Amino acid sequence: MNHTKCLLVLPLFLVFFLIACSSSDDASQTLEEEEVIDDFNYDISSILSKFDGTGLSYAVNGNTVTFTTADLPNHKSPYWPVDNPLYEAYNGTNSNWHKNPNEIAEQNIVFTITLNPEEATNKEATPLGPIGISRNGVVFFNQYAGPDQPLTTEINSFDQYLGHPTGGDQYHYHIEPTYLTQEFGEDAFLGLLADGFPVYGPVENDKTIANSDLDAFHGHTSATADFPNGIYHYHITSEDPYLNGNGYFGPPGNISR
Repeated sequence: MNHTKCLLVLPLFLVFFLIACSSSDDASQTLEEEEVIDDFNYDISSILSKFDGTGLSYAVNGNTVTFTTADLPNHKSPYWPVDNPLYEAYNGTNSNWHKNPNEIAEQNIVFTITLNPEEATNKEATPLGPIGISRNGVVFFNQYAGPDQPLTTEINSFDQYLGHPTGGDQYHYHIEPTYLTQEFGEDAFLGLLADGFPVYGPVENDKTIANSDLDAFHGHTSATADFPNGIYHYHITSEDPYLNGNGYFGPPGNISR
């Protein structure tokens, strides 16, 4: 082959090489996009074993899990009857603390929650009363003491582990359940809201989470120790709305009591 023919063949070879590389890159990019999409097919089955509490049980049925809880904290409180072994006078740090007139009493609260949470098209506001369940079986309440009433005054009745009972003797957490964060860590999984999305403590990757780090529903999507591929999750913070913002991120399951 003479030099002229070589010069003609070389550009053709470069064209075929570039087309082949481009096709390979497109295929790789498509695969990466599919992997990202797959990461949003959440499954929370792996964290069910973390639930353990007095009068707490769960059962899986298809793509849902049903929790039944007596709503009894596994820690001390001045709200236990004085003859209960878990009774302990208030020894917290709030100088304005006062005991409300209620006690801790056994409940029967049932949550049916999806194992495959997803974002809701139309977000629902969280109601007063139980909105989720902590890993020790105590229920979570939202950021209100009553209809659109902030916790400003009610917070002074929270015991040394930052829970208290309602007028119906239903113990609950509105803010950080410090017994759980002391026991498992401030970055630990703390429970689920009724939409199936997890609740984590106030720390992530050694950083204290601020409200400004979270969306309007008080959550965000990132990797956690339990979900290394990432999941949408809520965080408890030190400021209102503490646990939840403008409603559930996903469609909530059923709560009966």
